[in-house]
Amino acid sequence: MRLGDSGAEVTQLQQRLAQLRLFPGTADGEYDRMTETAVRTYQLARGILTDESGVYGTATRASLESETTTT
Repeated sequence: MRLGDSGAEVTQLQQRLAQLRLFPGTADGEYDRMTETAVRTYQLARGILTDESGVYGTATRASLESETTTT
């Protein structure tokens, strides 16, 4: 997922990022700049280089899902 995407999967991503205190906004299902920045921050902190910066790709998803739970 990337900037401009929307839907339930984005909401879940935002909720997961919020669990790690990386996403301060409301989980509204819109992959906006705040979501992109949170994903980028997560990737940098975890050394994830295989996904494009700010894009919720396979490596980022696997890492984030291993650290968080769905709500």
